[in-house]
Amino acid sequence: MSSHIFTLSDGEEIPLVIESRRGLRNITLRPKTTPKKEIHISLPRWTSVSSAIKFAEQKRAWIEKIFARTPTKIKLHEGDKIMVLGQEFLISNQALGGRPEFLERRARDKIKEMFLANAKEIIKTVPPELRPTRIAVRDTTSRWGSCSSTGTISLSYRLAFAPPEVMRYVIMHELAHRKHMNHSPTFWNAVSELYGPGVKRAELWLKKNGAQLHRYF
Repeated sequence: MSSHIFTLSDGEEIPLVIESRRGLRNITLRPKTTPKKEIHISLPRWTSVSSAIKFAEQKRAWIEKIFARTPTKIKLHEGDKIMVLGQEFLISNQALGGRPEFLERRARDKIKEMFLANAKEIIKTVPPELRPTRIAVRDTTSRWGSCSSTGTISLSYRLAFAPPEVMRYVIMHELAHRKHMNHSPTFWNAVSELYGPGVKRAELWLKKNGAQLHRYF
C-alpha cells in the first residue's frame, strides 16, 4: 500500500491510497468522504502506481463532483437533538453512557443499531421470497444500498437521517433486485408495487438532498 496526494481544482489536497490486490482484473477507484476525505484505488498485481495516478486523473470530474457535494460536517455535543428515523434523537452522555470524548462514536453506534432494527421491520412487510438472506449496514459514499446475487442487501445507515419514507424507498428498491437484478422497466414496476404511492417523490428527495445525510459524524 502506498499513499500519494490528489489535488482538487480548488487546491484542497486529498490523500490517495493505492493498494495492490490479488485476483483483481481492473483498476477500481472509490472516493471516501467519511470519516475523512480519501481516494482509495485498488490495482491488479503488476499494475504500476503511475497507472493508478493516471486513472484518478481521468476520473477527475467525477471525483470533484463527489467531494463538491460533501456537506460541511456538524460537530455534535451533549444536549444536541437531531432527527433520526423521523423522531428527535438526544445526544446525551447519560443516555448513551461512556466517556464524553467518545460521545459521537457511541451515538453513531446506537443509530446504526436503531437503523437495522427499523430496516428489519420494514422488510417483514414484503413477501417472503423477496426478503434478503442477510442485511449488512454500511457507511458508503457512492450508493445508498446494494443487493448481491447471494441475497445479501447492504444499506447505508445514513438513511436513518432521511425522512422514513425515503429510507423505505431505498429498502424496497434493493428488495426488488431480489427478483430483477437490473434496472429494466419491469424492475421499476416492482419497486412501485412494493412501495406504493409516492415512490417518485421519495426518489426525488434522495437525489436532491442525499448529500446532507453525511453532515454528521
